[in-house]
Amino acid sequence: MEIKAWNLVLFSCLLLSLLASPSSAQTCVSQTFPDNKQYVNCTDLRALSSYLHWTYHQSNGTVEMAFRHTGTTSSRWSAWGINPSGPSMVGTQALVAFVNSSGVTQAFTTSIDSLFPTLQPTDLSFQVPSLSATFENDEMTIFGVLRIPENMLSTSQVWQEGPVSNDQLQPHTTDGANLQSRGSINFLTGQSAGASSDSRTRRRNVHGVLNTVSWGILMPLGAITARYMKVFKSADPAWFYLHVACQSSAYVVGVAGWATGIKLGSDSPGITHNPHRTIGIILFCFGTLQVFALLLRPNKNHKYRLYWNIYHHTIGYSVIILSIVNIFEGFDILNPEDKWERIYIGILIFLGAMATLLEAFTWYIVIRRKRTNKHPLSMNGANGHGQGV
Repeated sequence: MEIKAWNLVLFSCLLLSLLASPSSAQTCVSQTFPDNKQYVNCTDLRALSSYLHWTYHQSNGTVEMAFRHTGTTSSRWSAWGINPSGPSMVGTQALVAFVNSSGVTQAFTTSIDSLFPTLQPTDLSFQVPSLSATFENDEMTIFGVLRIPENMLSTSQVWQEGPVSNDQLQPHTTDGANLQSRGSINFLTGQSAGASSDSRTRRRNVHGVLNTVSWGILMPLGAITARYMKVFKSADPAWFYLHVACQSSAYVVGVAGWATGIKLGSDSPGITHNPHRTIGIILFCFGTLQVFALLLRPNKNHKYRLYWNIYHHTIGYSVIILSIVNIFEGFDILNPEDKWERIYIGILIFLGAMATLLEAFTWYIVIRRKRTNKHPLSMNGANGHGQGV
């Protein structure tokens, strides 16, 4: 058992080092916004040093987005838009921003209907409930909320930049990067063509799934196995090996989930989730202590076994409680569809109901066994009483 525990610890450390090692991450994941604003998806656009961040709210059919153009100046305009007709300029429903002669950043919508647009404010084919822009540190950022119909959730995207003269937006150049600034976007799935790499959504989802399955399901299941199976003498020592297998699997998967969270955090400087992060670190430390507890487990008759049991149970139940709390913290951060949170709540209700029934049954078995041991002769009729009745 000691060798297995050490192997488990070494494997977890190796897995942690592999997952935490540097990888080719997108630039957009390290970008930050005022008030710690975050978006579920982001992508590095392949031209004009531009980046797109967005969150699709399926409940009200809106896309909350931020388009960032870096390395620009206050004498140039920036624009991003979608075009259901294809990856071209004509037909684009655009958001445009520039810094006027008074030093104020202005943002407006315009529909591109010709090859020589005037870039004057006009309405779009869909509603834009919110639109603003900021310019600082040679970066133009356009913030918007778009109410996009379902048939435009997967569409073409176009982005551009050009000069400004006397508050008049001038035509952009028609060569080099300005001809490459187009692609496609799927606001629902997070996929984007015309980008340098995939969105971080998948890594965030992997982090959530790994931690929910390990800390939030396997850990409680392993505790239930230990508490209620060992009351049956025929299940000894099978219950112990099932308990160890369940908790060890939960720890390994949990370390993988914890490591992905650390990597996501390192790729997103300035974005912090202090309660979620702190509880995650505590869980990793407590889980590691439980693994090392296998190395220190005394025999049943050892004088320190009682203290070991108190330590083991206290840490174990603390891990389960903190895990559930942190999983719901994660739901608030990821903001997935409501059905996923409802599914997990259903799993918790099932585990709680099963534990309640098994607790009652366990007490019945224990009380019955004590009565049997207290009156062994009268219960089996060996004392002669009642045989002639």
